[in-house]
Amino acid sequence: MKTALVTGAAKGIGRAIAMALAREGFRVALHYRSSGNEAESAAAEIHAAGGEAELFAADLADAAQAEALVKSVEQRCGPVHTLVCNAGIIKSQLLAFTSYADWRAVMAANLDAAFLLTKAVSRGMARQRAGRIIYISSDAGLMGDLMRGAYSASKSGLFGLAKTAAREMAASRVTVNTVAPGIIETDMTAEMPETRRVKQLAAIPLNRFGRPEEVAAAVRFLASDAAAWITGQTVCVDGGLRMRD
Repeated sequence: MKTALVTGAAKGIGRAIAMALAREGFRVALHYRSSGNEAESAAAEIHAAGGEAELFAADLADAAQAEALVKSVEQRCGPVHTLVCNAGIIKSQLLAFTSYADWRAVMAANLDAAFLLTKAVSRGMARQRAGRIIYISSDAGLMGDLMRGAYSASKSGLFGLAKTAAREMAASRVTVNTVAPGIIETDMTAEMPETRRVKQLAAIPLNRFGRPEEVAAAVRFLASDAAAWITGQTVCVDGGLRMRD
């Protein structure tokens, strides 16, 4: 049985990804930082469906904890076949008023952690000559987003990291790709002011927000054998918000 490590798996997109991979037969390592109750609920749901899941707590903004997470997963679940870097944070403020501390906090959680986890799993995947690394970025990394300069920059950085890792790990038959969700129905969007909601919907050709399960479907495909010849790519799951030539 293959092992998948999904970060930020307690709720929202991460939880949907964990559920999708468990249904595909993966043993899922569910990472969380502070949402312990939600993580336990996710694990219980996977177990009830006949799947396998283990819980792991870590603050991925801490380099030592990020590296220790992979070791713990390998000890309890076996070699990591699929790494999904989903965990992240947002701090909203105009660039002119963004403190360096807030900038660094977002970079550490969203970009530095992906680098550290990739480094930690890369040797094992190379030895196995198999593996999948999938970063959950955002359309904000492609388009920018008002009052979210640090978030947009961190998510944009994942595209460059993915392309470099894809080139370096291709000889080991490890693929590295990025999924860029648009606006997804989560706890965060539930609190969106109605005026902003109307404006955002108007910008989406399919005229609705996405669902976590739709992002999870893209991840499930990229983690599968069917995606073995796809690497260094970005899949936008956004209802057409950002169409490219």
